[in-house]
Amino acid sequence: MALSSSRSAFSATCKAFRTCSGAAPCVGQRLGQHSVRQLSTSATRTTDAVETAAEQEQRPRWSYTPERMKGPGFSINVVKEHSRTVWSNNEDPAKLDAMYNRLLGSKGDRMLPDEIKWLAVTHKSFDQGRRGFNTRLAYFGRLIVSFETTRHIMVTPAAAREAAEDSFGREPFKHSALANVDKLNTRQPQTVVSKEKLAKLAIDVGLAEVTRWKPRMPENLEASGLTPVLNTSLFAIIGAISLQHGAEAAQQVVREKILRRLGA
Repeated sequence: MALSSSRSAFSATCKAFRTCSGAAPCVGQRLGQHSVRQLSTSATRTTDAVETAAEQEQRPRWSYTPERMKGPGFSINVVKEHSRTVWSNNEDPAKLDAMYNRLLGSKGDRMLPDEIKWLAVTHKSFDQGRRGFNTRLAYFGRLIVSFETTRHIMVTPAAAREAAEDSFGREPFKHSALANVDKLNTRQPQTVVSKEKLAKLAIDVGLAEVTRWKPRMPENLEASGLTPVLNTSLFAIIGAISLQHGAEAAQQVVREKILRRLGA
């Protein structure tokens, strides 16, 4: 009985396979030859693709998204409000150079190469980060600003304070090496160069108009994170200057172009 049932199952399977094989040409004929898309694994490239690559090589890197980094042409994110997807960023190099001149002074646009100038003002939300972004430059620049601000607090003479009278006529011990110990108790670097102060400085020099980013809510930029985005761009510019010209040049920029403008 077991052998008979096995043979019956085998014959039924063979019959079904022959039926499907015979129906395949009919389905292909009904769909038509042009409806069937053939997938190829060859590495050949069309003439149009070669011309497109050649044109992209002539353009600056900041102005386009590489073809191999583009997605399939659709997004898996469900957009609830379509109006929030509309946002335009600066693409004018002259406008960017004008901002660098206002921030760094005369010929400030010549301190950095073109690619680095655009990279320093590109947030990771712009173009899904496919053209590079300024996070690492900003981390380096933040450390430089914090160090220089701390040094500025330490070397600035402290305000004279009246010594409290001692009932026993004693005088506190004084030494030049201990004169700066208590300065950081009254002033902290984060209060001298706070996020709000740096954001206001960035707006004054026009950095908000050239920073490339994608706000979550274009109708409310502050709630979308405008302040930290401007801080990131400002720190990234300092970090890029340090890598390009050295720490001394970056510290001088922090002292003269940031701390002095903030009234420190």
